[in-house]
Amino acid sequence: MPTLTARTIPLYELEEHFQLQFTDDLAAFPEWQNDLPELTVSEQERCDRIKASYTYLLRYPPLLENTVKLVVLSPLLDMAGFFLPPFRIQSEASTAIAAQDGELRVTGNLDVLVLWESLWVLAIESKQAAFSLEVGRSQLLSYLLAAPNATTQPTYGVLTNGANFIFIKLIPTATHFTYTLSDEFTLRNHQNGLYRVLQILKKLGMRH
Repeated sequence: MPTLTARTIPLYELEEHFQLQFTDDLAAFPEWQNDLPELTVSEQERCDRIKASYTYLLRYPPLLENTVKLVVLSPLLDMAGFFLPPFRIQSEASTAIAAQDGELRVTGNLDVLVLWESLWVLAIESKQAAFSLEVGRSQLLSYLLAAPNATTQPTYGVLTNGANFIFIKLIPTATHFTYTLSDEFTLRNHQNGLYRVLQILKKLGMRH
């Protein structure tokens, strides 16, 4: 069986071999739009501090994945409550999926995995600051497809390069998988986009 890595597989191959379909229907992903928790003043101030730190570090490139995780992701996950029970964090978690037709296998290591019991609550893929988020879409989708609960309930992921964030929802059906995307949020907005990112992370955490 041919094997590709999650970092190199083209999106069309992933869609073809794993019965994966995209939908732009807003109703398929209400979690990023509705009934988001309010942030406290201290949470907003901490988001502003993350933005200031990231903006400062951009003056000294390259801003690599590990730095993005340290400066941006870690404090957001902390504020969202993912470092406390009932959640667990794994970094560089190995994944592998095989197509039902036996013609392809995809392996990889995702950056951050948030676990609740045996469920994948959230998979996060971070990139260098210079990277477009589009280069990580197929990579993150391959990780979500490998989740043990992927065939029975929705699984969520986040793509970020530190400044920009997109949430992905993978939805199983009887015959295929559907995936959909949130809007893109950026900390470069005058109203810090991390506010909305943190609200969505907290909302997803509250679901479990």
